[in-house]
Amino acid sequence: QVELVASGGGSVQAGGSLRLSCATPTHLRHKNYWGWFRQPPGKEHEGVAAIETTGGNTYFVDNRKGRFTISRDDKKRMLYLQMDNLQPDDSAVYYCAADEVVESVSLEAWLEGRKVEGSWGQGTQVTVSS
Repeated sequence: QVELVASGGGSVQAGGSLRLSCATPTHLRHKNYWGWFRQPPGKEHEGVAAIETTGGNTYFVDNRKGRFTISRDDKKRMLYLQMDNLQPDDSAVYYCAADEVVESVSLEAWLEGRKVEGSWGQGTQVTVSS
């Protein structure tokens, strides 16, 4: 597993937006599944969104599709999570992660498995106030 560094967190009011970033080093470009996870205060890690590099397919957990957008910029070697209409229950430490996965594994399944495997790199704190 790869430990990555997430950035871009901060404190916003409900309804606000943040864009999280994650640098994707060149030597990791063979990783085909990239995702965002978060750990709310006092809770376990949970999946947020994932993207696969071959076809650009994406997956969002629960109701985050429509509020969150996951994307990659291959030229800049960056992974992003655009978060709009943030709500207080979005408050958490956010992490990015990447793996080389057999494509028969769905993004949903990868998120479910990855969230319990650990380990995690440096996360970024997102705090949303009401």
